[in-house]
Formats: sequence, C-alpha cells, structure tokens
Amino acid sequence: MNIIDELEWREAINQQTDEEGLRELIGSKSVSLYCGVDPTGDSMHIGHLIPFMMLKRFQQAGHRPVILIGGATGTIGDPSGRQSERSLQTLEQVQDNVNALTAQLKKLFVTEGDNQVRMVNNYDWTHQINVIEFLRDYGKNFNLNTMLAKDVVASRLEDGISFTEFSYQILQSLDYLHLYKNEDVQLQIGGSDQWGNITSGLDLIRKKEGSEAKAYGLTIPLMLKADGTKFGKSAGGSIWLDPNKTTPFEFYQFWANTDDRDVVKYLKYFTFLSKEEIEALAQKVETEPHKREAQKALAEEMTRFVHSEEMLEQAKRITAALFSGDIRSLTADEIEQGFKEMPTFETEGEAKNIVDWLVDLGLEPSKRQAREDITKGAISLNGEKVTELEFTVSAEKAIGGKFIIIRKGKKNYSLVKLK
Repeated sequence: MNIIDELEWREAINQQTDEEGLRELIGSKSVSLYCGVDPTGDSMHIGHLIPFMMLKRFQQAGHRPVILIGGATGTIGDPSGRQSERSLQTLEQVQDNVNALTAQLKKLFVTEGDNQVRMVNNYDWTHQINVIEFLRDYGKNFNLNTMLAKDVVASRLEDGISFTEFSYQILQSLDYLHLYKNEDVQLQIGGSDQWGNITSGLDLIRKKEGSEAKAYGLTIPLMLKADGTKFGKSAGGSIWLDPNKTTPFEFYQFWANTDDRDVVKYLKYFTFLSKEEIEALAQKVETEPHKREAQKALAEEMTRFVHSEEMLEQAKRITAALFSGDIRSLTADEIEQGFKEMPTFETEGEAKNIVDWLVDLGLEPSKRQAREDITKGAISLNGEKVTELEFTVSAEKAIGGKFIIIRKGKKNYSLVKLK
C-alpha cells in the first residue's frame, strides 16, 4: 500500500498543502521529512506521539525521517493551542529537556542504515543570528496582515499576544527553510494546530528558493475521545512516555481500558498492525466486545513499542496478579507499580496482632469490626486470607521486605509500606 493511501485508510491525514504533488513526489523517490517537538518538559506524553507515529510509518516505507528538537523555539514558546503566554524557561532547563527528549525519541526510531533517523536541534542554526539579520533576511519576507490572520495568532488577539510568541512562526519557518536547503527535507508533518506554522514555512521557502520549490506540508487530525474529551489523559493526568512519570503498568492499563468506540481508531493511529489484523480486531469489537481482544492488542503493541518486551511482560504479570489475587508472585518493584494509585499507609516493621495492626493503620474503624471481617474471611494479606484472630503481622510477611498488600472484601486493596 502506498504510504499516503495507508495514512488515508488509517484516517491520519487532516490537511495537505498539495495532495497530488506530494503523492507524485513520494511515488518517485525516497524523501526526507521532518517533525518537530519543543522541549517544554523533560518527557513527551502520548499526545505528542501522534505525528511521530506517522513519521515512523514513513521510515518503515523507506523514507528518511528527521526529528527536530526545538532548542531555540523551546526558549520562545509556541502559541499554538494556548489561550495565554507560556512561562519562559532558563536555557539550562531547556537544554536538560533537549537531552531527555533526544534520548526518548532515539528509542523509537531506527538509528542505523540508509533511512536512519537524523536528530537536529534548531538552536544550532539560530543562536548566532543577530537581530538585524533576523529582521532583514527573514522578517522582511513576512506580511503582517498574513501573520495576524493565522488562526494561532487571531485566536489570541483579544487577550493579547507578546511579540515573542507572535514571532514564533518566523522561527519555525526558518527551520523548514534550513532543513530544505541543508538536509534535503521536502515534507513537514505536524498536528492540526501546526498548519499555520507549516504554511508559513512553505511561503518562506518559495520566496527564498523560487516558486517551483518542491516542498509540502501534511497535518494529523486533532484527536478527541468518543465522549468529546481530550485524548491522552487519565484521572491521574497526562500519560507520559517517561516510565518514572507513568509506569509501564499504568501505561499498559491506559490502553487496555480504551472505550470500544475508540479502540479501532487507536489501533489505526498508534500500532503497526496490518489492515487485515486491525479489521479482524474490529470485527471482534462488534461480535465479542466482552473479550476486549482489541484493547489487549493495543495495550501490548504500545507498551512494547514505547517501553520494551520486558516491560510489557511485567505489566501483564501485574495485571494477571491483580485479577487472580496472587500477589505473592509479584516483586517489590511490580507491587510499587501496580499499587501506585491505591490507598497507601506506612508503619514500622515490629510484630503486631492483626486486629491491632488493622485498627492502628486506620484500615478498620474498630477492633470489633476488624474481628468480624477477619472471622468472615474478608481480610487477605498478600493474597492469602487471614481468618485467625491471633495472627501476627511482622516484617517477615512483607514482600521484598517493603510491602504488605491488604485486601478487604473482593476489590478494596491497600498498600502498606514498611518504614
């Protein structure tokens, strides 16, 4: 399948600057294309990942991806999709973020061979441009009325926009011009909110390089969930690629809990499963939704891609243990992941009667209630029922010497940490 045809089947194209011209170009040769991200933080979240999945598809089709980390634009602030000014970061913080995002993205792309990913930083070609050069060589090519009409600027005029953020589109246009001239880049892809920046870059290329310059732009649709809310967030906030911010287990669970109405769309956007495989899973959603086979496939594909096969297997072990109640099969690290969002209590490790221990922690409101729950078999410690009122809880009971998991009833889990 032609890469453009595939992207259309996956419903991954929002706008193109010249559909016919791009299709002809891609059909005739291997092209260089780029996508950028500003280092506003030290990790991307899954919303950032969408255009990079498209970049990866181009790489798999034999094209040459260029990833731009905005070491310069990140110090300015992209006004796209925002109602207010960004807080400026220090140059040191921006550089730390550049290093973190570079390492993160290198894990996701082929880094060897003819179509290996190239990583660039726009700070390298902008930091030596002085204000006179900026205004004469670049600013002169931008019409103020055109800039004001761009959605990203027009939406901010009522509340105000600084000259700094207003100038962002010039800097991003300079990026495309530089990559066109020096890296043979002929296509920029980005989210739908980047359309104005992309077309500004194309205008600058044609003014500088001639109206026949073969350069193109393509954007990805804005992704919303079936209920109309923004994609990429859970009750705990954004779903990050950094395992220290969102554990592989939490990452796996996010995808595994996808709504039936969204799962086929996500399979198309985020996985490299074939059309036939996705259509078979779509049929399962219709005929056997209770098995959640599409969600499991999505969770497995994404966790493997972003983290690793090892982290995927760990996430599946935690999931299976929580479902079966076999807590003792987990390591201390796996417990920390699986119970991260559950009620957590801390205690010293001295030996204590189970009734007193439950009341002292606040897990039971009274000794009477504790005794009643124990004798009824409603209390489990590390997956094993406790029915003896004389049972003693001690540090030896802790998994990895650190954690004791209490389950009250069928679903009420609590994590107890030993100090």
